[in-house]
Amino acid sequence: MENNNNIQNDNSTGNSKTTNVRVLTVTAMMIAISAVLQYLEFGIPFVPGFIKLDFSDLPALIGSFALGPVSGIIIALGKNLLHCLVSQSATVGELANFILSCAFVVPAGVIYKLKKTRSRALWGSVVGAVVAALISVPSNYFIVYPFYAAVYMPMDTIIAMYQAIRPSTDSLLEALLVFNLPFTFCKDMIVVVITALVYKRISPILHGRK
Repeated sequence: MENNNNIQNDNSTGNSKTTNVRVLTVTAMMIAISAVLQYLEFGIPFVPGFIKLDFSDLPALIGSFALGPVSGIIIALGKNLLHCLVSQSATVGELANFILSCAFVVPAGVIYKLKKTRSRALWGSVVGAVVAALISVPSNYFIVYPFYAAVYMPMDTIIAMYQAIRPSTDSLLEALLVFNLPFTFCKDMIVVVITALVYKRISPILHGRK
């Protein structure tokens, strides 16, 4: 009996080590993919030039589903630390990206973790997109844009870039509500759609199943 218990303990330890290695490997892979996607960011004509569109939250959302919301946070942090090496905004853009990435993938991961169904994943993702869009206003207003104005571009210049697109914009808060909030929501919803299309196919690989 003692020998059998030892064998079971050894198997349990081995399985735990294998799981840890898989989690680390998948997380590192997702960070690398996310960093590449963030590097491929591009501007769009309906927002100021310093606001970029990228799909780097896709691996973070998938990681949050497959490995849990903590892994989603780690992926979001890792991609932005790597992107700091090529930052064109004195790391302000990376700070904004990290805040909104976490606001997106953490609610989605938590909701999915409570009950792992396709519908729960979808609703969790939509909730995450809404939370990120709402968080984009106070986080940019109180943290990101003041920092951006202090180290990179005066606030008057920032607002003028919004006014070039919508002349009636007369305050930062209005700019964030009219431009940043819908932009954040739409960007995240694109990620939600892509995740819904690919997650089922890659989930067995992420979980170490054939």
